[in-house]
Amino acid sequence: MAISCSFFLFMVFSMMDHHVGGENVCEELRCGGNGPAIRFPFRLKDMRQPDHCGFPGFTLSCTHSNQTLLELPTSVKLFVEMIDYTTQVIQLYDPNHCFPRELRGRNLSSSPFQSEILLDNYYDHHRGYGLFNCSETDHERNNTHRISCLSGPTHQVYALYFGDLLSELPISSCTKMYNIDGDVPEGAVRGDVNILRFKWSSPDCRRCERRGKNCRILKKNNSTDKSKTECFPRQRNHAKGYRVYRYDKIEKENQAKIKTFLEDYRNLKPTRYAYSDIRRITNEFADKLGQGAYGTVFKGKLSNEIYVAVKILNISKENGEEFLNEVGTMGTIHHVNVVRLVGFCADGFRRALVYEFLSNNSLDKFISSANVKNQFLGWDKLQDIAIGIAKGIEYLHQGCDQQILHFDIKPHNILLDQNFNPKISDFGLAKLCSKDQSVVSMTTTRGTMGYIAPEVFSRNFGNVTYKVDVYSFGMLLLEMVGGRKNVEVTTENISQVYFPEWIYNCLEQKKDLRVFIEDDGDAQIAKKLAIIGLWCIQWHPMNRPSIKVAVQMLQGGDNLTMPPNPFASTNTTRTNARIPAMNVGQ
Repeated sequence: MAISCSFFLFMVFSMMDHHVGGENVCEELRCGGNGPAIRFPFRLKDMRQPDHCGFPGFTLSCTHSNQTLLELPTSVKLFVEMIDYTTQVIQLYDPNHCFPRELRGRNLSSSPFQSEILLDNYYDHHRGYGLFNCSETDHERNNTHRISCLSGPTHQVYALYFGDLLSELPISSCTKMYNIDGDVPEGAVRGDVNILRFKWSSPDCRRCERRGKNCRILKKNNSTDKSKTECFPRQRNHAKGYRVYRYDKIEKENQAKIKTFLEDYRNLKPTRYAYSDIRRITNEFADKLGQGAYGTVFKGKLSNEIYVAVKILNISKENGEEFLNEVGTMGTIHHVNVVRLVGFCADGFRRALVYEFLSNNSLDKFISSANVKNQFLGWDKLQDIAIGIAKGIEYLHQGCDQQILHFDIKPHNILLDQNFNPKISDFGLAKLCSKDQSVVSMTTTRGTMGYIAPEVFSRNFGNVTYKVDVYSFGMLLLEMVGGRKNVEVTTENISQVYFPEWIYNCLEQKKDLRVFIEDDGDAQIAKKLAIIGLWCIQWHPMNRPSIKVAVQMLQGGDNLTMPPNPFASTNTTRTNARIPAMNVGQ
């Protein structure tokens, strides 16, 4: 009976919500808890409010991050910081801090809003601005006209009043870009300020606001007089709590669905950026994260909440191929254990890749510093990371429309998010082939020394297949167990190279792996990772498990059989490899 009564009350209040007068469905709303109050003459679209709740030209919307957005008649979209209904002032800002870009070629005269600063200055109100792009960069005398957010190291952009002397610019090296009308304050045009204050005069609700009442268009004989308004008391009824609860719940569900869709859509279709966007995103390349053979990585910011890593590629033939591989491969895949390609830049000879930013850098960082106890991730976490990497590889091999062979699985290419969840990155060497293609043709060797499968060098070991990634994954597992980096064989480091064989000998002879072990559970995890790693680095591809089987082994029990000795037929005399792993307990 209690359930029936509750349902009846809910239905009654729902009916009240829709039928207790037009003013009830024009309730004050907000975009998020801290957004400005939205009421007449403003209306929040897509919130089931009828048109009479707002005035033409006063429609607002909420972004997916709960910011309040005003779209002016000329398709200028600006964010709302504050609305003062008593003085009828709305304060707007540009999240990208560049009004001149947002107001490009726009005429705001059709807007119901007028600049608060220019209303009292008739002369300025009718002046406009011309923007000029000048290739010469050393013009100190023109700093007062310079627009910093549009300028760069190879060019300067200046704004001049209509009627100003063009002699103030080196006109021979300047090109007219576009105009901005005079309704915009000078500081905003120059990019010096990031706030615009506009007033509106009609409809006039100031009298109602001062009396603490709501405002609406005056109704006369079933018609509306849009030039006049009337006040009415603000409603206080018991249905409001239910209405707000229901609205919040529906809105949160809608926002979650939209956020999920946008994230999935961005994964399927990366954004193409201009080089000027890349410079803005990276704040003129201010925060360098690292540098490698293919390019330099910088930290960037798309918004106050979204950070990215931007790789600026070196100019070379090889990097052109890497760029095509990366965009062509990563632009069509989406998996929790594969890094997301947010966008790319192909602007002339300049090329860049924009990835999601992962705060904990690469797995390589934690393996190479594994002798420091307070940087050791722990065996449970290492096992989770191994499973995540294997699932990512399994997705590449079987979860996509085409089979994707990575060819460069190594700790440096495994990035970790804030929760140390792994994501496979760097698809510059990747190769796409059909799922039913068992053999991959190759003209050049791909990969990093120490992780390349033997068949890549010599077909005597077998054909090149998806098992090349399994081999690299096995080497990665052994590095995780040994707490050390794999290195290339040279005459200088030959005594430090064969730690996989040392691990095999320790397991075979039931010796301590000499890694940081706190209890028997840790020892079992270390042994499991080592055995699976040794299975994966078998010299002949047919003796290695598929990555799907490797996932099952990682997630299964601890009773795994030892694989054949992968070093027995390598024509070496390294039967007693003396390669101690780093002791992460020291």
